[in-house]
Amino acid sequence: MKKLKIIVIGIIIWTIGVSIYLLSFQFPIIKNTELQANILLSLGILPVVWFGTKVYYRKKSTTKGYWLGLVFFLIATTLDALITVPFLVAPYGGTHYSFFTATGFWLIGLEFIATTTAFWFIKVQGRNNAVKY
Repeated sequence: MKKLKIIVIGIIIWTIGVSIYLLSFQFPIIKNTELQANILLSLGILPVVWFGTKVYYRKKSTTKGYWLGLVFFLIATTLDALITVPFLVAPYGGTHYSFFTATGFWLIGLEFIATTTAFWFIKVQGRNNAVKY
């Protein structure tokens, strides 16, 4: 596992995810803007994680998709604990506890892991098992 590369990609994924979440408040479509932000984040993070995984696997890597997704999620969780909660959640009355026990947080974490694992099965493992002539 290329540590620096995975950290940089993980930070980029987190940055884009936070941007999607924050931008969704600028264009209220439904009355519950927090629900709207969570829906857009959960839909928007899928292609972002897929692309980040694709960038990681450009060079041959033996890292399984599950582990890559777990590391991406741990990077995002760390940045959420250090930046998102203190600067974006706490000023509005939220806490680390309320943020990290929310169902949406864990569903998005599951999306991270499922997306990288799916990419690995479809693109990486399939490439490694391909018959070579």
